[in-house]
Amino acid sequence: MNAASDMPTIVLVHGAFADSSSWNGVIAHLKRRGYPVMAVANPLRGVQKDAAYVRSVVDTISGPVVMAAHSYGGSVMTEAADGASNVKALVYVASVSPDVGESVAALTTKFPGSALLTSIKMVPYALDGGGTATEQYIYQEKFPSVFAADVDHETAELMAVTQRPPTEAAQTDSVTKAAWKTIPSWTLITTQDRGIPPDLQRFMAKRAGSTTVEIDASHAVAVSQPGPVADLIDTAARATAG
Repeated sequence: MNAASDMPTIVLVHGAFADSSSWNGVIAHLKRRGYPVMAVANPLRGVQKDAAYVRSVVDTISGPVVMAAHSYGGSVMTEAADGASNVKALVYVASVSPDVGESVAALTTKFPGSALLTSIKMVPYALDGGGTATEQYIYQEKFPSVFAADVDHETAELMAVTQRPPTEAAQTDSVTKAAWKTIPSWTLITTQDRGIPPDLQRFMAKRAGSTTVEIDASHAVAVSQPGPVADLIDTAARATAG
């Protein structure tokens, strides 16, 4: 994809209750700096399924890649990037960075502070071939305060209406690989996060040996403060160039 450029392709992986448009502000900053960018449509169906899809996209890119993930997308990136020789850096943005055997659901109870546990509506959906499974939504009236407290209210309400639900399995599936053990990582810690508690973000970043930056922002930092997010991705790309 980027054979004509020395700059890595930035692959962005959104998390639960969001879609690729949540990266729009970050994409604009990165493209102004000359980076080729791809925001992957994370299926939100389960860690292994989602990671296999994201990895299939990464494998089509020629040249180096820097991956950045938000929220649950960190689980997917952690699994998908393992063994990908073209992935040079991982950037966790208000994100989880699980170890092998850990799930989002288990991690978010490790430290106090997540409001998600009391803000989720469970909705059954039909499976191909019969049977049902469960999807999760944040109650629309709670979405702005839980997910996007520093986003203007009108935008946050639109995000609530257009949120993409993960399956329950996406939150309870454990990762089977941990790419941060072999690929250098950077972490943007959001100190006003009511989705993934800041202390949990700090714990995971320290464990991964990640270079960290803290910012006074909500869980939806890529929407509310895209500039600092793009800055950290740029830092990771420059640090691992060549």
